[in-house]
Amino acid sequence: MNPSKSASAERRSYHHGDLRRAVLSAALDVIAADGAGALSLRDLARRAGVSHAAPAHHFKDRAGLLTAIAAEGFGQLAQALREASGLREAGVRYVRFAREHPAHFQVMFGPEPLRAEDLELTTARALAKDALDRAVSGVDPGDRGPDAQLAGMAAWSLAHGFATLLLGHNLDGQVGEEDPEDTFRALAAMLFHSAAD
Repeated sequence: MNPSKSASAERRSYHHGDLRRAVLSAALDVIAADGAGALSLRDLARRAGVSHAAPAHHFKDRAGLLTAIAAEGFGQLAQALREASGLREAGVRYVRFAREHPAHFQVMFGPEPLRAEDLELTTARALAKDALDRAVSGVDPGDRGPDAQLAGMAAWSLAHGFATLLLGHNLDGQVGEEDPEDTFRALAAMLFHSAAD
């Protein structure tokens, strides 16, 4: 085997326009199809067409990759919640996010180990929480009761529970042909009567 040819092939394997994005995209595809348990950095490197060691340069290990996915997801969720007008629509945006980004959602709230102290992750989580808190603060105090924190937990539980059941196809019979977002709006209206639409 020609050593210069081998070195040249190795250099090409490390050259990639945006390796980080390519690995994240490949990981999201794997998670959507087979779950987070199916992730392997070696397999993702193969899918991205790079050396098996290349993904470790960006993520170090599997936990680093999952942490990056969760941080990206919380950032996207925070943006979606900030664009909502009122609590009910924040819940709708939450459900929509889960439906449009099921792989992110699975990693964000699943059992896979994340680097809990990662700055990007903690910042994105805080932004999402802040956006939810702002939506709750707009609810009439008579509807949310004296404890805004409990109202926030109730709103989050409703949206998260609905989204999780929906993704697991546990509501297929109940929702039927209805738009799941309309169904969620009706559920939210039952609990938060004066929440803005």
